[in-house]
Amino acid sequence: MLERHEIEAFLAVAEELHFRRATERLGLAQGRVSQIVGRLERRLGVALFARTSRKVTLTPAGQRLYDGLAPAHQEIQEAVAQALATGKGITGTLRVGFSSAWAGDMVLRTAEAFRRTHLGCLVEIQEIPLYDTFGPLRAGVVDLQLTEFPVEEPDLVAGSVIFSGTRAMMVPADHPFARQESVSVEDLARAPLIGVTGDSPPYWREYIWPSKTPQGKPIPRGPTFVYWLEVPPLVASGRGISVASLLAARYHGRPGLTYVPFCDAPPIDYGLIWRRDGFTSRVQAFTDTLCRIRAGRP
Repeated sequence: MLERHEIEAFLAVAEELHFRRATERLGLAQGRVSQIVGRLERRLGVALFARTSRKVTLTPAGQRLYDGLAPAHQEIQEAVAQALATGKGITGTLRVGFSSAWAGDMVLRTAEAFRRTHLGCLVEIQEIPLYDTFGPLRAGVVDLQLTEFPVEEPDLVAGSVIFSGTRAMMVPADHPFARQESVSVEDLARAPLIGVTGDSPPYWREYIWPSKTPQGKPIPRGPTFVYWLEVPPLVASGRGISVASLLAARYHGRPGLTYVPFCDAPPIDYGLIWRRDGFTSRVQAFTDTLCRIRAGRP
């Protein structure tokens, strides 16, 4: 009979194929996972892992044990999570917003995992337009939102940074900046900048689409947009340049566009926000699930 700590240690090493990472994943003291696995192998009388100075791999016996244990362990975890969700009353509908395609992917992955462990809670997902970044959250259209930071609103709470994207300049492919490996924030003064219009706070717009460079040079204004999907064609047609996360290149890459990273600008951070009076058990459970997935824990 295997003990719970033995199963968890074995599965962690089998999935990480690295004893240190497995130890960090389980939050144990250094060397503890190696000790647990070593004792388990001695007790079973078979080697579960082949270890060299460079890598760790499963032996045939270890692979067979993993194939049998992993699905059962996942079922147990989901059953426990469902029981806890029922006991905590995590039911009803949770509405989650996202501001970009890359944030949307993270929300969708989280929603899939959340639904498996909270069967009584429906998750609805929708995109939030950048022209009114916080309006839908304040109006109760969504309960939780994964969006660009900074957020400095007295009625809203910003959680920790979930992920960051290198800040880049989106330029036409034939623009002189497109031939450079990187650009400076000061270069923004040399071309009209396409920016968002609408009701988003000035400090938020200024952080992403500034009106002046750090040296105080004015940045010429280009066309404005309401929805992000307007930006790539505006840039590709030569109407101006834009600031974007380099993550956008994976979703909005197209002929005629180039993304050039800034060498002297901070990344664009993304995190969860919710109403100060709206931190429900559903919001907390979804937040915990997202953070677990971001940390690489299924």
